[in-house]
Amino acid sequence: MPGPTIKICGISTAPALEATIRARADHVGFNFFPPSPRFVDARQVAELGQRAAGRIARVGVFVDAGDTAIGEAVAAAGLDAVQLHGEETPERAAQIRARFGLPVWKALPVASASDIARADLYRDAADLILFDAKTPKGTLSGGMGLSFDWSLLTAYRGPLAWGLAGGLTPANVDEAVRLTGVSMVDTSSGVESAPGVKDVDKIAAFCKAARLS
Repeated sequence: MPGPTIKICGISTAPALEATIRARADHVGFNFFPPSPRFVDARQVAELGQRAAGRIARVGVFVDAGDTAIGEAVAAAGLDAVQLHGEETPERAAQIRARFGLPVWKALPVASASDIARADLYRDAADLILFDAKTPKGTLSGGMGLSFDWSLLTAYRGPLAWGLAGGLTPANVDEAVRLTGVSMVDTSSGVESAPGVKDVDKIAAFCKAARLS
């Protein structure tokens, strides 16, 4: 069985992007949520998007963003997919997919089996579901290094392709893949030395460990 595809999220510098490409990750994530320590502005993302073009797939991460903000980011970064990490409904996800003509990934926060069941609502609205750990109210919607009970996914067979995020690190990603059988893994804080500061050695170690699972 081939290993999962890999997304390194929250990339904001050229060295981190080059490390991600060198480690043979499949996707790079650019964060367009201003409160996040991983936020990239238009100038940064234009440079990073151009550097990434043709070398790695570019995913934009948005939290309840409007069409104007998404459109500007798509154009600046040359995005290949849009990841929705807020309270976007299936109707909103479908609208974004139709408007921009790009695959839509919908992140769902998970604390219990009922949260996973919500993926069915997006069967006609999204292209991939990303199961992430539910964060405390009043905090960021992701990138906090929290995980959930992965055994909730051991028998999951949903209507869409799906990925796993939340607390994944070089030390545990192999276990997560073996336990869930997931085909895509996503990390951000798990490959950092400080919030928003990517560690090139951790990026390499994460990608290696994911492939060995």
